[in-house]
Amino acid sequence: MSDPKRANFSPLKETIHEIIFEADTPAGKYFDIILMVFIVGSVIVVMLESISELDDQYKHIFIFLEWTFTIFFTFEYLLRIYCVYQPKKYMTSFFGVVDLLAILPTYLSLFVVGTQYLLVIRTLRLLRVFRIFKLANFLKESSTIMNALKASRAKITVFLFFIILMVTIIGSIMYLVEGGEGSSFTSIPRSIYWAVVTLTTVGYGDIAPQTELGQFLAAIVMILGYAVIAVPTGIVSAEMVSQNESPIAVNTQCCQNCSTEGHSDDAMFCRKCGESLNKEH
Repeated sequence: MSDPKRANFSPLKETIHEIIFEADTPAGKYFDIILMVFIVGSVIVVMLESISELDDQYKHIFIFLEWTFTIFFTFEYLLRIYCVYQPKKYMTSFFGVVDLLAILPTYLSLFVVGTQYLLVIRTLRLLRVFRIFKLANFLKESSTIMNALKASRAKITVFLFFIILMVTIIGSIMYLVEGGEGSSFTSIPRSIYWAVVTLTTVGYGDIAPQTELGQFLAAIVMILGYAVIAVPTGIVSAEMVSQNESPIAVNTQCCQNCSTEGHSDDAMFCRKCGESLNKEH
């Protein structure tokens, strides 16, 4: 039985979707390359526009280029909405929100001065470069990392809770040791701030113990900082190893229903919503 959504979908929309959302065809690759050039060009214009000397000299050129890029991205955004089965799903997806944010600042600048500098958000769209150079396998690797983070979230939560208790205790002790008139440790919250900065090995140096006992305690906290860094790394690494998934070849196929990418080469249905990936009616 044929899919009613596909039956009511024109070949034109199918073709537009294949060109804009995928990179399996020469037309799709060329479109993505042109899109990348426009994105990089628009970001460069925004950065150059922030230099007052250049803005005074080439202001009209910058405005023309900015609106040219914005009109192109607006047309592209509307085409993306046009060629998907469920526009709302695309509009609320990560790339859908990014695509919208890429064009809004220019229009907002007509009412609020300075919002055009938010156009640097367009750099997020460069994430699509993975599809151009056939690096879709990176989607698989990113999925592995995300699964490892999800699997270890309980352990990491307990670890963070332990760290909060540790810096609270250390900060309180440091306040007892160093607190007093003329000291930088003026309160327990400020002492806890010092403990966080020291334990994470950031070490701003704006607060430092002066007594020998305080410096001894600070040295212990600094050494503990290295262990603190190693623990969450080890937890996530162990989860990544435990998955032990066999590599699966993935392509740039994009589901026309939910815009999910990173399907295996032999996949016939979307791994997220179950929609058919076969473009033949």
